[in-house]
Amino acid sequence: MPMYQPSSRKRDGGDGKLDVGGDGQVLDLETAVKDGILGGDGAFFSGGVTDKLDLKKMVAELELIDVPSVFICPISLDPMQDPVTLCTGQTYERSNILKWFSLGHFTCPTTMQELWDGSVTPNRTLHQLIYSWFSQKYFAMKKRSEDVQGRALELLETLKKVKGQARVQSLKDLRQVVVAHASAKKTVVDNNGIDLVSSLLGHFTSHAVGSEAIGILVNLDLDSLSKANLMQPAKISLMVDMLNEGSIETKINCTKLIEMLMVGKDFRSEIVSSLSLLVGLLRLVKDKRHPNGIFAGLSLLKTVCSHESIRRSVVSIGAVPQLVELLPSLNNECLEMDLYVLEVLSTLPEGRQALKDCPNTIPNVVRLMMKVSESCTRFALSILWAVCKLAPEECAALALEAGLAAKLLLVIQSGCDQVMKQRSAELLKLCSLNYTATIFISKCKLTGTIQ
Repeated sequence: MPMYQPSSRKRDGGDGKLDVGGDGQVLDLETAVKDGILGGDGAFFSGGVTDKLDLKKMVAELELIDVPSVFICPISLDPMQDPVTLCTGQTYERSNILKWFSLGHFTCPTTMQELWDGSVTPNRTLHQLIYSWFSQKYFAMKKRSEDVQGRALELLETLKKVKGQARVQSLKDLRQVVVAHASAKKTVVDNNGIDLVSSLLGHFTSHAVGSEAIGILVNLDLDSLSKANLMQPAKISLMVDMLNEGSIETKINCTKLIEMLMVGKDFRSEIVSSLSLLVGLLRLVKDKRHPNGIFAGLSLLKTVCSHESIRRSVVSIGAVPQLVELLPSLNNECLEMDLYVLEVLSTLPEGRQALKDCPNTIPNVVRLMMKVSESCTRFALSILWAVCKLAPEECAALALEAGLAAKLLLVIQSGCDQVMKQRSAELLKLCSLNYTATIFISKCKLTGTIQ
């Protein structure tokens, strides 16, 4: 537990002196900081702050990293804003120690000593140290923020004037600033930066410019007008080209940006109906070298397939068998998206036929039932039902061989919802239609499968 434990009682007499214990040495504030008592190098201490700031506001706005342990309340493990010292020499946040007392305790929480004096003494010295430390950090943060905002404005102005390689470099610099600083994002948005960067995208945009521009846009909050502007055919065409031909980072950014555009009432599904886009997306999903690309690709594919008019195009490019083959290699999050897409495609006659024709559909999907999540089991049940109902005689034997009966019984006996249990019972009955009870039980191999 982070705490400050002097060997003798620490008192602040209001004269700016701090008894650090041990050898009885008494230090003033500046010396304590300069000598590293608080883990700093003394560079921040300026003998006071001219512009009075609210400590609570500073603590709330700053990232609390590497806060000196002496500033931390042993009870809450948060920085103290009103430190008080007990007779044992231990210091706590006032509200925390008073709450401790209100619970009937009359001991020091850190040492568990009985208190011979119930009073609490404001530790003004420590409060001033805390205030000075946070003030320095806060002013430094504000200065960095102002510098970043100025840099972002400067780069926006530069983009209005430069062309060629200079434009690429300015975009690259702006992207780095935007990715690293939230204040830069706001500055770009507030100063019409989205329109400026978007205007650089079109039929004659080089991939070098397009890649950097999209890398900026994907990190900004786009309003409906900005999205409408980016949904122009020439801009979408450029994104599709880069999705197929760009670097892996560019492909992922294009995928994310297209998905951002799809979230909104003004989106038209024909914008993403191009076979070139779907082929590029499927290629990204299949690239096992880049897990981030697989996730981004499946996420967009899931969004695309929510539009019924595009599903047939997805099936037509051979997506079904490729998504089935991908199942064993995916993490849980990606598995759920993959199964969702396959389940949606199974609602189409051609989707069901593609699932049936893929030799690994049944074994791969059965293997995932009752293994990942209830959602995955629900999607798997729906897929297996569609396939088995399409060709029960052919598929039943394959399903039983893959251990489907045992998995269905597990679903029926589990805490899954009633709809899933009913579907499991129906699927079990469908698989048993062509067998006598004895033969069906023998083919189920229940004991071996469950084990």
